[in-house]
Amino acid sequence: MTLPPYVADPYRPVRRRTREVLVGDVAIGGTNPIRVQSMTTTDTQDTRGSVEQIERLAKAGCEIVRLTAPSIRDAENLREIQAELARRRVRVPLVADIHFTPNAALVAAEHVQKVRVNPGNYADKKKFEVREYDDRAYALEIERVAERFRPLVRRCKELGRAMRIGTNHGSLSDRILNRYGDTPAGMVASALEFLDVCEDEGFCDVVFSMKASNTQVAIQAYRLLAARLEERAPGEPGYPFHVGVTEAGDGEDGRVKSAIGIGALLEDGLGDTIRVSLTEDPVREIPVARALADRYDRRFAGLAPAAGVSPGAPFTDDPFAHSRRATQPVRVGAISMGAVEPVRAELELGAVPTAPRAAADSLSISLAVRAEIACEGVVVDSDAESAARLADFASALVAVGVRAPLSARVPAAVVDAAAKSVARVIVPVGSATPESDLDSAAEAAAAHGIALEWSLAGAPAAIPALVDRTLDAARRAGLEHALYGVDSELPVHASRALAARLRARGADAAPIVLRHGRSPDLSDEEAVLRAATDLGAPLCDGIGDAVAIGGFDDPGRALDLAYRVLQGARLRTSWTEFISCPSCGRTLFDLEETTARIKALTQHLKGVKIAIMGCIVNGPGEMADADFGYVGAGPGIVNLYVGKEVVDRQVPQDEAPEKLVDLIRRHGRWVEPG
Repeated sequence: MTLPPYVADPYRPVRRRTREVLVGDVAIGGTNPIRVQSMTTTDTQDTRGSVEQIERLAKAGCEIVRLTAPSIRDAENLREIQAELARRRVRVPLVADIHFTPNAALVAAEHVQKVRVNPGNYADKKKFEVREYDDRAYALEIERVAERFRPLVRRCKELGRAMRIGTNHGSLSDRILNRYGDTPAGMVASALEFLDVCEDEGFCDVVFSMKASNTQVAIQAYRLLAARLEERAPGEPGYPFHVGVTEAGDGEDGRVKSAIGIGALLEDGLGDTIRVSLTEDPVREIPVARALADRYDRRFAGLAPAAGVSPGAPFTDDPFAHSRRATQPVRVGAISMGAVEPVRAELELGAVPTAPRAAADSLSISLAVRAEIACEGVVVDSDAESAARLADFASALVAVGVRAPLSARVPAAVVDAAAKSVARVIVPVGSATPESDLDSAAEAAAAHGIALEWSLAGAPAAIPALVDRTLDAARRAGLEHALYGVDSELPVHASRALAARLRARGADAAPIVLRHGRSPDLSDEEAVLRAATDLGAPLCDGIGDAVAIGGFDDPGRALDLAYRVLQGARLRTSWTEFISCPSCGRTLFDLEETTARIKALTQHLKGVKIAIMGCIVNGPGEMADADFGYVGAGPGIVNLYVGKEVVDRQVPQDEAPEKLVDLIRRHGRWVEPG
C-alpha cells in the first residue's frame, strides 16, 4: 500500500499542520513558534542543584525543561523542585522522563506538566532475545503493554497533563526488533501502539519524537511517522513533533550532526519543539537550538505563497530510506566525481588571487594543519580581466604541493579564455541568461575537453526550466556529460527540484555539486549550523556528489567543516565517530570529562565508532551501531562493550579509558597516533 506523502510539497517550504498541545502555559504546535527545550544533568533528588540548573536554563531561553525520574523517590521529589521554582518565581514547564518504571510515571504526573515515556522500555525489558511471534502471540503482547500503559493515559487526561511518546532507535523492545528489525518502521510501529491506547481513551495531548544517533535513521523515522499519521487521519492536523538527534556528542561534531538531523526535518516543516543533545553543560544547548529554531520561525512567519514546482518526476523513489543517486563519473582534472566515488570535498576561495604564489603558500600552510583530510578541488571566481591570472595560480598551486584540480566560476563569455588553465568551468545560469551564452559555454567546454558545471540560480520553481535550457545547449554542442549545482536562497528545495527535473529528462546520471557560501553576518556557530543543514539535508536525501564551502577566513577550516558534514551525514568517515549521550540525572559518571579523556586517547582512529553512555537506558541499543562501547554500570563502575555485547564488566572508572584502548587493540582496530 502506498503511503501518503510525508510533506505537503517537497519543493517549497510548508509547515506541517498540527494540533496545539499545552505544556503548562507553553503551547506546542499549531501556529506557535518552534519551542526550545533541554534536560537537566543533575540528580533529581538534589532539589537545590536541579532548581539552580533549571533557573540557568530558563534565563538562557529554554522554554521547557525535562528531568529524569528513574525511581518513585525521584518522581516524588519533583514536587519539591516545583515548589522551589515557584518560590524563586521561575515559570518554566517541567517534563518527567520515564524509563522502565510505570509507577514512577504515575507519581510524576501529579507534579509536572508533561510526562515523557519511551515505548521501548515502559512495559518491556530489552534482553536482545531472538523469538518468533505468531500473530496471536504478538497481539497478546500488545494487549499486555496497553494495559500497563493505560493507567498513565487516564491520569494524564484527568490532570490535564501532556505526554510525549518518545521512541528511541537504541531502545526498541525485543518484540519490535524481532518483527521489524532495528528500523524506522519499527520505531514508528512502537509509537503508534501507544497512540492507539491514547486515542482509545480520548486523550490527544500527545507529542511524538523519533530519536536516533544516526542522522539518516532519525530523518527517515520522522518522515515515516508523519506519513503514517496522515494515513490514520487524512487531512486532519497531526500531532506535534519533538525533533532531535540523540547522542550527538560534543563540540563541532555534535553541532553539525544536530543541525543535519534537526535542520533537514525543519526544512520540510516537521518539528514543533526541538532539543539539541550535546555532551556539554545543557545551558550551551540553548543558543544552538535557538539559532536553528529562529531560522525556520522567520521563514514560516514571512512565507508568501510560492509558485508550485512540477519537475515531472520525484526527487527520490523512497523518502523513507537513504539511497545515493546513481550517476555517471565526470572527470575534473585528476579527480572523478559521481558514480561509486566518495562524495568529494572542495574549497571555494573567492576571487582569483592578485598574488598567486603568496595565496598558494597560504593555502598550503592552512591545509597542512589538517593532513588527515584531502582537498579535492579548488574553486575561484574569475572574469575577463582576471582570467589571465588563472594559469599563474594553477602553476603556483602545483609548486607548493596542492594537487587539487583548479576550477573557475566564470561568465559564459569567459569560458574560452579560462578553459586553457583550469580543469572545470562553472557557469552561472539564470532566467535572463541568453541562449547564445549557454551555447558558447557548452561549445567552449566541449572544444577544450574540460568539465562544465551549470550553476542554476533562482527559486526552486525556476530550476526545471533552467535544467531544460542547459540540457538542450549541451546537446547542441555535443557535450556528453556535465555537472550541476544550484545557487538559491532555498538550496535544499532547489537541489531536489534539480534532481527531479534531471530525472524527468533522462539525465539523472549527471552528478550534482552542493555549494555553500558563508554569510558574513553570521557568528561562527551559526555559520556551522547553516552549512551543516544546507549541505547535510540534500546529502541525506541521496543528493550530492561533491560539497564545497567558502567564505571562511581560514580555508583549511572550511575544508574541515565539509568533511565533518560528510561524516555527520554518514557518507564519509575521516575521524573516530563518538556517539555520546548528553548526560542527565541517571548518568553514573561525569560525561563531559570522560568523553574528553576518551577522545584524547582515540580520536585518531579513522572509521571506528565509539559509544560513551552514562547508563544503560539507550546504551546497548545505540551501541548496536557502534564498534565499542563505554557504559556506566554503577557508581564508579563501567562496562565495556563490543557492539551490543558486554566483554569487560565492573571495570573501575579510573581504569576504564585505558582498558577501552586495550579492548580496541585486542580486536585489531588500534593504530598508534601519528
